[in-house]
Amino acid sequence: MAEIIEGIHPTRMELLEIKDRNTLAEKGHRLLKEKRDSLMNEFFEELKKARGSREELFRVMEKGYSSLIKAEALMDSAQVESIASATPDMWEESIGHRSIMGIKTPQIELTRKREIGNNPLERGYSITFTSSKLQEAATYFDRVVEDIGRVVEAEETIRRLGEEIKKTRRRVNALEYLMIPRLRNTERYIEMRLEEMEREAFFRLKMVKKKKRKAST
Repeated sequence: MAEIIEGIHPTRMELLEIKDRNTLAEKGHRLLKEKRDSLMNEFFEELKKARGSREELFRVMEKGYSSLIKAEALMDSAQVESIASATPDMWEESIGHRSIMGIKTPQIELTRKREIGNNPLERGYSITFTSSKLQEAATYFDRVVEDIGRVVEAEETIRRLGEEIKKTRRRVNALEYLMIPRLRNTERYIEMRLEEMEREAFFRLKMVKKKKRKAST
């Protein structure tokens, strides 16, 4: 006999309880499998988004660095560094949450500060004494900041979904390979013991009747 639940008494009440538990476990197993499959679909969708965001980030960074190198070639490197150091912080971020199948995932919002726009004067330098390539680089790196926010959001979402998938898979496996087989084996064990007990009771009854008949003759 395969492994059964310990401490079980082979009674009809126990059999009904085990059957109910088995039905509930099978239903839970089915629902968890559906959840796992849905999470996997969401995971691959987010993976696709993250890949696209990373590719876009690298593409924009490449253009930004290209423009910055050209700006340094046309201007003095020290001047470019000085302008970069003097440029005020232009971004404000807020982190909220969204729910994917009950799982909290981050939602990063980046907004440009009101007092700072694309105008070079607002960034702390004059276009008269700088190359247009510097402004071009600044525009690209603004987009880099936004793209980094999207990448971080997507990758953290992937991490959290991955953790939930692992937990759900463990629960599915525990039900599929441990709990449900054990409940089924226990159910069969009780049914077998009840049948044996019925046969024994029937045999004893026959013996009692046989003895009574002998006694009456």
